Amino acid sequence: MKGLDYAEEHYGFIDKDRECALGASYGGYMANWVLGHTDRFKCIVSHDGMFNAESAWGTTEELWFNDWEFKGTPYDNRAGYEKWSPHQYAKNFKTPTLVIHGQKDYRLDVSEGLQLFTTLQMEGVPSKMLYFPDEGHWVLKPQNSQLWYKTVNDWVDQWTKK
Repeated sequence: MKGLDYAEEHYGFIDKDRECALGASYGGYMANWVLGHTDRFKCIVSHDGMFNAESAWGTTEELWFNDWEFKGTPYDNRAGYEKWSPHQYAKNFKTPTLVIHGQKDYRLDVSEGLQLFTTLQMEGVPSKMLYFPDEGHWVLKPQNSQLWYKTVNDWVDQWTKK
């Protein structure tokens, strides 16, 4: 947020009334974190992001990362997992959010995207989910890539057009 504050202050071409946040992988986690900590953005796009740190620990093929990032397992350091898990801040969610996830994502299981989308729906937050049954952590197939770009651009346009 401090980086964005700086950019807004120093670059006059930035339209503060039409900003949105987009992120994938760790950036998806950050988009989910932002979702619970500010309503500064007109919309958010979260691609393959961690939503529930504890469930992500049990479904990833990359356990070393979560063990390092959260300084242990969820049963050894529950407080760390709770403090840094975006799902803990769901009552603050207000920003329209597009959730994107692939079924074959073994880094962040598709359940992370489904949990986020379900939570957004339950909290009444405008939201949409783009699900790829044949993609992993990244969208690599040309026809899926076209759909990804169209869906993301349409979402951003829907919430930022004047």
